[in-house]
Amino acid sequence: MRSASPGDTPRPSGREPAVEIHGLVKRYGPKTAVDGLDLTVATGGVTAVLGPNGAGKTTTIETCEGYRRPDAGTVRVLGLDPVADSAALRPRVGVMLQSGGIYAGARAEEMLRHTASLHAHPLDVDALVERLGLGSCGRTAYRRLSGGQQQRLSLAMAVVGRPELVFLDEPTAGLDPQARHATWDLVRELRTDGVTVVLTTHYMDEAEQLADDVAIVDGGKVIAQGTPEELCRGGAENSLRFTGRAGLDVASLLKALPDGSAAVELAPGAYRVNGTIDPQLLATVTSWCAQHGVMPDRITVERHTLEDVFLELTGRELRA
Repeated sequence: MRSASPGDTPRPSGREPAVEIHGLVKRYGPKTAVDGLDLTVATGGVTAVLGPNGAGKTTTIETCEGYRRPDAGTVRVLGLDPVADSAALRPRVGVMLQSGGIYAGARAEEMLRHTASLHAHPLDVDALVERLGLGSCGRTAYRRLSGGQQQRLSLAMAVVGRPELVFLDEPTAGLDPQARHATWDLVRELRTDGVTVVLTTHYMDEAEQLADDVAIVDGGKVIAQGTPEELCRGGAENSLRFTGRAGLDVASLLKALPDGSAAVELAPGAYRVNGTIDPQLLATVTSWCAQHGVMPDRITVERHTLEDVFLELTGRELRA
């Protein structure tokens, strides 16, 4: 896991980052929403931005989209200033907002076709409508769509122009499981096509399934960043637990384990081994048990999840 500090996010070899943020500050009156935030988004991957409500993630994304001016710091999107160079960025960047951005009285398919017409090489609108299940509501005014239908239309409008970079703010909020998985498939295809995706989400499984890189934001700063695997290796270790007779020689077990491991009897007959949990460590534990005449009643491997990491770093659930 990488804890965040200025300039510590590695750049992909030979490719400029899609987004670079250094020392971003944004205030609303006396409240500081973003407080010296640093973030680099690699080109061609999916970056998930996680944070409790009020952490500053939406303000950060809206600044990248050019909707807000920073009070301090620098923001570069595809190498350009999102405010000063908004005209140059508009055809290259897709945006899906949490709400708004669509005329309330416009019909769904009419709005999507209008958006497609603004781009030189848009996606096939009919195929996108079918893919996202919008066919049944194509002639319905936006204000009369369900929340899930509005989400799917916003997503379609964000990607129909074949953007190089797309910002998706809570793309699956309010969607049923089928629509949610269809959205996941679309995000994966965007990545396969070389599109950079930045998404905010309140779903840990979504971040684990889709993201190449995860940034955790709290208190207006990025407090940790890395791949899901890197983040889950940090913090509390993965652990192996087993049960047997009480009072086993834990010191002897510890000597048999690889360096950096730990072993403890949590309660009479309940043992936990922390460290790099792999087949070799499992074999070491079972071999030690056999040598000492111990028949484990149960052996379980517990993997550290992204939600565990988030709770440890922020002390809050994602929707707290």
